[in-house]
Amino acid sequence: MSYPAIVYNRNYASNHFADNLPYKNVVRWQVTVIDRDPDSLIPGKVASLPMTTYVRHFTLDNLNHDIYYVYY
Repeated sequence: MSYPAIVYNRNYASNHFADNLPYKNVVRWQVTVIDRDPDSLIPGKVASLPMTTYVRHFTLDNLNHDIYYVYY
């Protein structure tokens, strides 16, 4: 993998019902921004996406990981 990188996966879904029928399905995606630069501008751009929440940051193998949840 080359850096910077964005890794994403679907990690939760929720159905909303009315009259016993599903009317809305909300899917949560976990988006991880991985970059060698601790001052990268990419996490800020991901954070500005609609329906996005910040989860946490950690460093592993000299790579900075910023994790977000994006709801779609």
